[in-house]
Amino acid sequence: MEEQIRAVVRKPRSVLKSLDLASEVKFVRENRVLPVYNYVKDKLPQLEINGGSRGVDDSQTKLRRDKPIRENRIVGFEDEEAKITEYLMQEEKGLDVIPIIGIPGQGKTTLTWKIYENENICFHFPIRIWVYISQKFNSRDVFLQILKKFTPSQDTSKLEYDELVKTVRACLEKEKFLLVLDDVWSVDAWEEIKEILPLGNRKSKVLITSREVKVGNRSTTIRKEPHKLRFLTEPESWTLLEYEVFGDDKDYPKEFNGMGKHIANKCDGVPLTLVVIGGILRDQLTSISTDVAITEWEMVSENVSRALESVQRIKDVVALSYDRLPEDLRDCFIYMGVFPEDYEIPVKMLLGLWIAEGFVQAKDDKSSEQMAELNLNDLISMNLVKVEKTNHMGKVKTCRVHDMIRAFCITKSKEQKMFREIKESKTTGALEPPVSEVSKLHRLCFQSDLSKFLSESPNGPHVRSLLCFYEQPVKLEPQYITVIPDGFKKLRILESKSIISNEFPAKVTTLMHLRYLTLCVENLKALPKQIAQLWNLQTLVVDTKSHSITMEANIWRMIWLRHVQTKATIVLNNEWIGEAGQNLQTLGRLSPESCTEDVSRRAKNLKTLTISGKLANIFDTKFLAKLHRLEKLKLVSSLAYERKSEDLLIRLPQSNCFPPYLKRLTLVNTFLDWPEISMLAMIRTLEVLKLKDNAFTGVNCNVSSYVFPKLQFLLIVNADLVIWDASANSFPSLKFLVVKNCENLIEIPECLGTHLQKLEIERLRESAVESARNIGKTRSGKPESKFSVPFNLNIGPACDPKGSNAK
Repeated sequence: MEEQIRAVVRKPRSVLKSLDLASEVKFVRENRVLPVYNYVKDKLPQLEINGGSRGVDDSQTKLRRDKPIRENRIVGFEDEEAKITEYLMQEEKGLDVIPIIGIPGQGKTTLTWKIYENENICFHFPIRIWVYISQKFNSRDVFLQILKKFTPSQDTSKLEYDELVKTVRACLEKEKFLLVLDDVWSVDAWEEIKEILPLGNRKSKVLITSREVKVGNRSTTIRKEPHKLRFLTEPESWTLLEYEVFGDDKDYPKEFNGMGKHIANKCDGVPLTLVVIGGILRDQLTSISTDVAITEWEMVSENVSRALESVQRIKDVVALSYDRLPEDLRDCFIYMGVFPEDYEIPVKMLLGLWIAEGFVQAKDDKSSEQMAELNLNDLISMNLVKVEKTNHMGKVKTCRVHDMIRAFCITKSKEQKMFREIKESKTTGALEPPVSEVSKLHRLCFQSDLSKFLSESPNGPHVRSLLCFYEQPVKLEPQYITVIPDGFKKLRILESKSIISNEFPAKVTTLMHLRYLTLCVENLKALPKQIAQLWNLQTLVVDTKSHSITMEANIWRMIWLRHVQTKATIVLNNEWIGEAGQNLQTLGRLSPESCTEDVSRRAKNLKTLTISGKLANIFDTKFLAKLHRLEKLKLVSSLAYERKSEDLLIRLPQSNCFPPYLKRLTLVNTFLDWPEISMLAMIRTLEVLKLKDNAFTGVNCNVSSYVFPKLQFLLIVNADLVIWDASANSFPSLKFLVVKNCENLIEIPECLGTHLQKLEIERLRESAVESARNIGKTRSGKPESKFSVPFNLNIGPACDPKGSNAK
């Protein structure tokens, strides 16, 4: 036995790979083997020396974790500990299962262990059981570990499975226990474990830690949702980082204080990242002057994820999740590393890039866009991608990856040669990697000076993607713009929206393999006819200051074109011939004169459409009615200050003039009279209605006689509305209501609050604010259940005389 112990202790890194954050922190802090030796010696009968089941090299000896080593010092999470401890002390109607969900390295196990060892918890639960759930889940092994707590002197290993399940359940039914299931990886594993749990045991509790949101949602029993572990605050982050670097020594040079806090803030409140960065910073203090150390710290602060790339512990922790990803999801995940550190990624752009790269294809009855969205949701569920912004309906608009995860993606990309970032060395000023190596690369991403790279006339015969991301748009001299099509003839993706050109770069139209193209042209008058030569193009995004542009290119010959997006109004040539257009799904800012029945016949699969201009005659033809797949429509009048113009939309038509399956409608500057809103009630499929900038005018809106059966979201911004009448039946499905800049509105109808989940108001008079509060009081007085959704009232600025901004 002693030889076995020594064999393990000689390989502390192998031990650390299979321990969670708690044991890693201990090793870093104390930097000695003795605690690990003692732990292994005490627990050897329960430890399994094997090839590892958590995605690491099977040739290495691994240690299966039974429990984490308790930390002498844990920074932060006092409120989290108090909240979960309170949950554990409460008696519920049945077995209370409390999932704790968080990203890799966030401290789930550390926090749970601290709670598990709490004196009050030890006293409250006579029986406490800690079981680590490996990726290679074996329910029999888990059940035997639980049973061992009740029958320590008996050999139960030979029990038949059914008898084992029955015995374990019987033990749990009659005892008051706390069961910790550490690191549950899948819903399937949870479903098997649930088989032995006595759901009627109201005095007992189960704590689960997991990276998987799906596990949390499935396993919670009493509470509405799993407990999502928060990140460390900025002060907590600095406290932990300061301790990792300086220990208890508070006499360190104060020059490190400001830079240290800045670095701590860039670690996103992730304890493991702070511990690892702390070790790197501590190493830079040895045998060098304060000035040199500060310079080294500045380099770390500029790119935290780069500092983490070579750290094995980071790789091991994230690899556990990566190894569980299906093959078709791994490329999507690694690709997240192309974006800059702390970059807020627009989801539309991300999904479009995945599709253009060939990572996602249509499957069964789902389009490539739907499959890409499912992939993103899977990465979010696994806590590998963080949701940054959502719309009011909960759909993700922007997302982000933590530096620790980005570092893993970059490292993995180098191994697989997926992409390389071209950057300028801070010390030599030279490009890394050098331009001479570009010929071997497939995808290039830029976050620094592109002109220096292009000035060396690079040649990349194998480069398929060129991605430019800058915090602020940059101008590129004309002589450099032509270098891209000359040097990268096989480009499939050119993401250059952050690079400003004065005129359309004509040579781009020679890139015959392009699938995805984004450009920024300041004063664009027309998109040249040569664009039609890009017959592989799927996505075209053009930013410009121009109000309208002429589409000279015949898009009806571009058979793969799916998305055309621009904020300028597009004028089509109605004399074009060609039958392409079946794949077109998004058409941004089309002029009303371009809205012909011929266009609706060709673009019959359009899902998203914006029409901008003189809307008076937009319903004179069957253009909109023939768009049977259109779900999202935005109508923007260009006549905001010409209300008497004959070109203004006066009346809304019957519902059969709208697309038959329309779900989302936005009206902007249309200056319709409020009685016209009754026509929208006839659109029975409508779920989202946004009324902006005097979409309707007049003092009285009366919808008490009308029903919007499926409307879930209603937004009213900038209206001169005074009296709003509605009945309890007017909006039976309404969940989200936003009312802003309606300073004359007397009150919001209280009958709207029946099913309301969120009410957001801004710039309203006091009586309207009071009516909103009354809705909140009515909702808060209703009894809640696990399946009910809490009501949220958000009171914005210039609205509340008491100064309260949120309720």
